[in-house]
Amino acid sequence: MPLLSIIKIFFLTTLSFLIAILWTPLLTHFLYTFKLGKQIRDDASAPIFAAMHKNKSGTPTMGGIIIWGTVLALALVFHYGTVFIGGRFFAAFTFLSRQQTLLPLGALVASAIVGLVDDYWNVKKIGPKGGGLRMRHRLLLYTAIAAIGAFWFFYKLGWDLFRVPFVGSFNIGWWYVPVFILVIVATSFSVNETDGLDGLVGGSLLASFAAYAVIAFLQGKTDLAAFCGVIVGALLAFLWFNINPARFFMGDTGAMSLGVTLGIVAMLTNTALLLPVIGFVFVLESASVIVQVTSKKVRKKKVFLSAPIHHHFEAIGWPEPKIVMRFWIIASVTAVIGLILAMIDIGYFS
Repeated sequence: MPLLSIIKIFFLTTLSFLIAILWTPLLTHFLYTFKLGKQIRDDASAPIFAAMHKNKSGTPTMGGIIIWGTVLALALVFHYGTVFIGGRFFAAFTFLSRQQTLLPLGALVASAIVGLVDDYWNVKKIGPKGGGLRMRHRLLLYTAIAAIGAFWFFYKLGWDLFRVPFVGSFNIGWWYVPVFILVIVATSFSVNETDGLDGLVGGSLLASFAAYAVIAFLQGKTDLAAFCGVIVGALLAFLWFNINPARFFMGDTGAMSLGVTLGIVAMLTNTALLLPVIGFVFVLESASVIVQVTSKKVRKKKVFLSAPIHHHFEAIGWPEPKIVMRFWIIASVTAVIGLILAMIDIGYFS
């Protein structure tokens, strides 16, 4: 029944928030005790960025563990509670299913572990120039994870249907694989670029996953909607500690994994072409980086004082909370616009 599904989604979202916010102090204590602080880029490679963020050097990273750790724990508790304990309670609230949530959960955890290694290398000054993985290495890893997901969709689940909003759905055959990879890599790159100011990427992701929770619910994908709801709850708890001045940063273990997962959710709901609207802030951020890099190579000039674009606004004197709040507003409005377009496309108002 729809009412029971709504209760399930809201219950799991609330439970996720409570669990995440309760165990965050333990993680925070661990991060500070072992001095797992982020290393800010040096003056030579990024002078404007370094000058603006010098005071943040040493702030613990890896805060994204709160998000994916909570999601994984709830998925396993309710799944195995149903298997080994039984009863109506666990059965009612389990949200781990092969068709809807096994792949996004697996991708979330796998990419989170890769991101965790990158964060650790950054802290310990391991890797090229002592700053963890370079962007091209991250893109290769995003591509590898996306390729696994693409083959799972195409060969295991037999999916090759791609939706063009207001036009129709098309069976695109093996083209589904490169399209899937492109969506995941582009989304993960864009989300990673957005993670630069206290609370910015967390609030933007919150709006996107909330929109996708509603879209999944309207499509009858209750488990996927609950999965998105659990992420939303954990993101709310994370933001409690991440708003300026941040107690810790999300790190690649959060940004990378959530970017990959957001792209997969878009593919699962067959709304990939609406993702640039729902996640417009991520598009804006990645576009600013591409424009900046291209201009520097072709014209030998910068377009922005610093990229991604949130650093440009910072460089011209906007206070960090002002930038973040305005980007949150943009993210919320575009997420709602994307949601409305999705509802019209599926005939919800007809």
